[in-house]
Amino acid sequence: MFGELLQELRKDRGLTQVQLAEVLHLSPLTISSYECGRTMPDDATKIAIAQFFDVSLDYLMGLVREPSLCHAPPPPLNLPADFTPEELAQVQEYIDFISYRKKQKK
Repeated sequence: MFGELLQELRKDRGLTQVQLAEVLHLSPLTISSYECGRTMPDDATKIAIAQFFDVSLDYLMGLVREPSLCHAPPPPLNLPADFTPEELAQVQEYIDFISYRKKQKK
């Protein structure tokens, strides 16, 4: 199951085994072994694979059928319904300011 899912994810991204191996710092033979079901990755490698493909470990291990994202978008802001357009603009300005400050720290 794991090997089939890994192969499917890899092909969906248009990657060869060699390319995926480079990204994960593994050998192409290791990727081939995973996909053929000869070996299973250790937990750290499973996590790296799930993060790279942005899927849950449950999906990667075949426990669920639908791939849920590892990095789901943050929930939307729940602003009061009675905010005026000016107040909404102020909220957006503050969000932009925080984003700017974050970029400056990097």
